[in-house]
Amino acid sequence: MQNPFPGMNPYLDHPALWHQVHNRLIVAIADAVTPQVAPKYRVSIEERIYTSVEDGLLVGIADVAVAGGQAPNAVATVTATKPISVQVPMPREVTERFLEVRLTQSGDVVCVIEVLSPKNKRSGVGRETYQTKRQKILQSQTNLIEIDLLRSGEPMPVLVNDKAPYRILVSRGYRRPAADPYAFSLTEPLPTVPIPLLKGDAEPVVDLQAVLDDIYTCARFDLSIDYEQSLKPALSEDETTWVKTTLAKTPQDN
Repeated sequence: MQNPFPGMNPYLDHPALWHQVHNRLIVAIADAVTPQVAPKYRVSIEERIYTSVEDGLLVGIADVAVAGGQAPNAVATVTATKPISVQVPMPREVTERFLEVRLTQSGDVVCVIEVLSPKNKRSGVGRETYQTKRQKILQSQTNLIEIDLLRSGEPMPVLVNDKAPYRILVSRGYRRPAADPYAFSLTEPLPTVPIPLLKGDAEPVVDLQAVLDDIYTCARFDLSIDYEQSLKPALSEDETTWVKTTLAKTPQDN
Protein backbone atom coordinates (compact mmCIF):
# COMPACT_ATOMS: atom_id res chain seq x y z
CA MET A 1 0.00 0.00 0.00
CA GLN A 2 1.26 3.48 -0.85
CA ASN A 3 1.35 6.43 1.52
CA PRO A 4 -2.29 7.60 1.49
CA PHE A 5 -1.32 11.21 2.15
CA PRO A 6 0.13 13.65 -0.41
CA GLY A 7 2.53 14.98 2.22
CA MET A 8 3.68 13.86 5.65
CA ASN A 9 1.74 10.93 7.07
CA PRO A 10 0.75 12.10 10.59
CA TYR A 11 0.47 8.51 11.82
CA LEU A 12 4.18 7.86 11.26
CA ASP A 13 5.25 9.82 14.34
CA HIS A 14 3.60 7.32 16.71
CA PRO A 15 6.12 6.51 19.51
CA ALA A 16 6.14 2.81 18.56
CA LEU A 17 6.92 3.56 14.92
CA TRP A 18 9.03 6.71 14.68
CA HIS A 19 12.29 4.95 15.57
CA GLN A 20 11.95 2.84 12.41
CA VAL A 21 10.84 5.80 10.29
CA HIS A 22 13.79 7.88 11.50
CA ASN A 23 16.39 5.22 10.74
CA ARG A 24 14.97 4.49 7.29
CA LEU A 25 14.87 8.20 6.47
CA ILE A 26 18.53 8.60 7.41
CA VAL A 27 19.59 5.72 5.16
CA ALA A 28 17.32 6.77 2.29
CA ILE A 29 18.57 10.37 2.34
CA ALA A 30 22.17 9.13 2.35
CA ASP A 31 21.40 6.89 -0.64
CA ALA A 32 19.79 9.81 -2.49
CA VAL A 33 22.68 12.22 -1.86
CA THR A 34 25.69 9.93 -2.39
CA PRO A 35 25.53 9.44 -6.18
CA GLN A 36 25.11 13.20 -6.62
CA VAL A 37 28.22 14.18 -4.65
CA ALA A 38 30.72 11.35 -5.23
CA PRO A 39 33.63 11.13 -5.70
CA LYS A 40 34.55 14.55 -4.26
CA TYR A 41 32.28 14.00 -1.25
CA ARG A 42 31.02 10.99 0.67
CA VAL A 43 28.06 10.63 3.00
CA SER A 44 28.50 8.88 6.35
CA ILE A 45 25.93 7.76 8.91
CA GLU A 46 27.06 8.87 12.37
CA GLU A 47 25.70 8.30 15.88
CA ARG A 48 25.15 10.51 18.88
CA ILE A 49 24.93 8.52 22.14
CA TYR A 50 23.85 9.81 25.53
CA THR A 51 22.15 8.59 28.68
CA SER A 52 18.63 9.76 29.44
CA VAL A 53 16.32 9.12 32.37
CA GLU A 54 12.80 8.53 31.11
CA ASP A 55 10.22 11.04 32.28
CA GLY A 56 7.09 9.02 31.59
CA LEU A 57 6.77 9.87 27.89
CA LEU A 58 7.58 6.66 26.07
CA VAL A 59 9.56 7.08 22.88
CA GLY A 60 11.15 4.62 20.50
CA ILE A 61 11.33 0.86 20.26
CA ALA A 62 12.92 0.33 23.65
CA ASP A 63 10.25 2.48 25.27
CA VAL A 64 7.07 1.13 23.73
CA ALA A 65 5.83 -1.18 26.48
CA VAL A 66 5.97 -1.02 30.26
CA ALA A 67 4.97 -4.16 32.09
CA GLY A 68 2.23 -3.92 34.71
CA GLY A 69 2.18 -1.65 37.75
CA GLN A 70 1.69 2.08 37.93
CA ALA A 71 2.92 4.73 35.50
CA PRO A 72 6.39 6.14 36.28
CA ASN A 73 5.00 9.47 37.47
CA ALA A 74 2.28 7.96 39.66
CA VAL A 75 2.30 8.81 43.36
CA ALA A 76 1.67 5.78 45.54
CA THR A 77 0.54 5.63 49.16
CA VAL A 78 2.89 3.28 51.01
CA THR A 79 1.32 1.14 53.71
CA ALA A 80 3.13 -0.48 56.61
CA THR A 81 1.53 -3.87 56.06
CA LYS A 82 1.88 -4.61 52.36
CA PRO A 83 4.09 -3.07 49.66
CA ILE A 84 2.72 -2.23 46.23
CA SER A 85 4.40 -2.50 42.85
CA VAL A 86 5.88 0.76 41.58
CA GLN A 87 8.41 1.78 38.94
CA VAL A 88 11.45 3.99 39.32
CA PRO A 89 12.95 6.12 36.54
CA MET A 90 15.78 4.21 34.88
CA PRO A 91 18.65 5.64 32.84
CA ARG A 92 18.68 4.46 29.22
CA GLU A 93 21.35 4.73 26.58
CA VAL A 94 19.95 6.65 23.62
CA THR A 95 21.39 6.45 20.10
CA GLU A 96 20.45 9.11 17.55
CA ARG A 97 21.68 8.80 13.95
CA PHE A 98 22.49 11.69 11.65
CA LEU A 99 24.37 12.27 8.39
CA GLU A 100 27.63 14.00 7.60
CA VAL A 101 28.71 14.98 4.11
CA ARG A 102 32.53 14.90 4.12
CA LEU A 103 35.29 15.75 1.69
CA THR A 104 36.62 12.40 0.52
CA GLN A 105 40.32 13.27 0.63
CA SER A 106 40.54 15.27 3.86
CA GLY A 107 37.54 13.91 5.76
CA ASP A 108 36.44 17.44 6.67
CA VAL A 109 32.72 17.74 7.49
CA VAL A 110 31.00 20.05 5.02
CA CYS A 111 27.33 19.49 5.88
CA VAL A 112 25.39 17.90 8.74
CA ILE A 113 21.89 16.54 8.09
CA GLU A 114 19.70 15.98 11.14
CA VAL A 115 16.22 14.41 11.36
CA LEU A 116 14.84 15.49 14.73
CA SER A 117 13.65 12.92 17.26
CA PRO A 118 10.99 13.38 19.96
CA LYS A 119 13.72 13.68 22.59
CA ASN A 120 15.18 16.66 20.72
CA LYS A 121 11.84 18.47 21.00
CA ARG A 122 11.10 18.17 24.70
CA SER A 123 13.02 19.40 27.73
CA GLY A 124 15.72 17.09 28.98
CA VAL A 125 19.16 15.81 28.12
CA GLY A 126 18.15 14.88 24.56
CA ARG A 127 17.25 18.46 23.69
CA GLU A 128 20.22 19.88 25.59
CA THR A 129 22.66 17.54 23.86
CA TYR A 130 21.33 18.39 20.41
CA GLN A 131 21.13 22.14 21.07
CA THR A 132 24.77 22.15 22.17
CA LYS A 133 25.80 20.47 18.94
CA ARG A 134 23.50 22.70 16.88
CA GLN A 135 25.03 25.85 18.36
CA LYS A 136 28.55 24.64 17.60
CA ILE A 137 27.59 24.03 13.98
CA LEU A 138 25.91 27.43 13.66
CA GLN A 139 29.08 29.09 14.99
CA SER A 140 31.19 27.31 12.37
CA GLN A 141 31.32 27.23 8.56
CA THR A 142 29.66 23.79 8.43
CA ASN A 143 26.33 23.70 6.62
CA LEU A 144 23.30 22.40 8.51
CA ILE A 145 20.06 20.82 7.35
CA GLU A 146 17.51 20.28 10.13
CA ILE A 147 14.42 18.22 9.26
CA ASP A 148 11.49 18.35 11.70
CA LEU A 149 8.61 16.06 10.73
CA LEU A 150 7.13 15.81 14.24
CA ARG A 151 4.03 17.81 15.17
CA SER A 152 4.55 17.41 18.91
CA GLY A 153 7.17 19.07 21.06
CA GLU A 154 8.96 22.41 21.04
CA PRO A 155 10.49 23.41 17.68
CA MET A 156 14.12 24.43 17.48
CA PRO A 157 14.61 28.20 17.80
CA VAL A 158 14.55 30.09 14.50
CA LEU A 159 13.98 33.83 14.17
CA VAL A 160 10.74 33.53 12.23
CA ASN A 161 7.15 33.48 13.44
CA ASP A 162 5.63 30.44 11.80
CA LYS A 163 3.00 28.06 13.19
CA ALA A 164 3.38 25.38 10.51
CA PRO A 165 3.54 21.88 12.02
CA TYR A 166 6.49 20.74 9.87
CA ARG A 167 9.77 22.58 9.29
CA ILE A 168 13.06 22.17 7.47
CA LEU A 169 15.99 24.54 7.97
CA VAL A 170 18.79 24.88 5.42
CA SER A 171 21.63 26.91 6.90
CA ARG A 172 24.68 27.54 4.72
CA GLY A 173 27.81 28.31 6.71
CA TYR A 174 28.96 31.07 4.35
CA ARG A 175 25.58 32.88 4.53
CA ARG A 176 24.93 32.94 8.26
CA PRO A 177 23.03 34.34 10.01
CA ALA A 178 20.79 34.16 6.93
CA ALA A 179 19.16 30.76 6.38
CA ASP A 180 16.34 29.21 4.36
CA PRO A 181 13.40 27.84 6.37
CA TYR A 182 10.81 25.58 4.74
CA ALA A 183 7.49 25.46 6.61
CA PHE A 184 4.59 23.34 5.41
CA SER A 185 1.26 22.04 6.59
CA LEU A 186 -0.26 18.58 6.81
CA THR A 187 -1.95 19.00 3.43
CA GLU A 188 1.20 20.06 1.56
CA PRO A 189 3.87 17.78 0.07
CA LEU A 190 7.33 17.67 1.59
CA PRO A 191 9.68 19.99 -0.29
CA THR A 192 12.65 19.20 -2.49
CA VAL A 193 15.63 20.30 -0.41
CA PRO A 194 19.09 21.42 -1.59
CA ILE A 195 22.18 19.98 0.09
CA PRO A 196 24.75 22.78 0.50
CA LEU A 197 28.40 21.87 -0.02
CA LEU A 198 31.49 24.06 -0.34
CA LYS A 199 30.74 27.50 -1.72
CA GLY A 200 30.73 27.38 -5.50
CA ASP A 201 29.95 23.66 -5.80
CA ALA A 202 26.63 22.67 -7.35
CA GLU A 203 24.10 21.68 -4.71
CA PRO A 204 22.40 18.30 -5.12
CA VAL A 205 18.72 18.10 -4.19
CA VAL A 206 16.65 15.51 -2.37
CA ASP A 207 12.97 15.03 -3.08
CA LEU A 208 11.88 14.32 0.49
CA GLN A 209 8.33 13.43 -0.53
CA ALA A 210 9.59 10.74 -2.90
CA VAL A 211 11.95 9.46 -0.18
CA LEU A 212 9.15 9.28 2.40
CA ASP A 213 6.73 7.58 0.00
CA ASP A 214 9.37 5.02 -0.98
CA ILE A 215 10.23 3.98 2.57
CA TYR A 216 6.51 3.83 3.45
CA THR A 217 5.97 1.33 0.65
CA CYS A 218 9.18 -0.66 1.11
CA ALA A 219 8.73 -0.98 4.89
CA ARG A 220 5.00 -1.77 4.55
CA PHE A 221 4.23 0.72 7.29
CA ASP A 222 0.55 0.32 6.36
CA LEU A 223 0.67 -3.03 8.18
CA SER A 224 1.86 -1.32 11.38
CA ILE A 225 -0.52 1.64 11.44
CA ASP A 226 -3.99 1.62 12.95
CA TYR A 227 -5.74 4.34 10.97
CA GLU A 228 -8.65 4.25 13.43
CA GLN A 229 -6.52 5.55 16.29
CA SER A 230 -6.70 9.10 17.59
CA LEU A 231 -3.75 11.29 16.72
CA LYS A 232 -1.66 13.07 19.34
CA PRO A 233 -1.44 15.99 19.47
CA ALA A 234 -5.00 16.30 18.28
CA LEU A 235 -5.67 17.78 14.87
CA SER A 236 -7.86 20.78 14.24
CA GLU A 237 -11.42 20.16 13.09
CA ASP A 238 -10.53 21.01 9.49
CA GLU A 239 -7.45 18.78 9.56
CA THR A 240 -9.44 15.89 11.03
CA THR A 241 -12.01 16.19 8.26
CA TRP A 242 -9.26 16.31 5.64
CA VAL A 243 -7.54 13.21 7.07
CA LYS A 244 -10.78 11.20 7.13
CA THR A 245 -11.64 12.27 3.58
CA THR A 246 -8.15 11.39 2.34
CA LEU A 247 -8.20 7.95 3.97
CA ALA A 248 -11.69 7.25 2.61
CA LYS A 249 -10.38 7.82 -0.93
CA THR A 250 -7.45 5.45 -0.45
CA PRO A 251 -7.92 1.90 -1.79
CA GLN A 252 -7.26 -0.70 0.89
CA ASP A 253 -4.95 -3.48 -0.27
CA ASN A 254 -2.58 -5.96 1.31
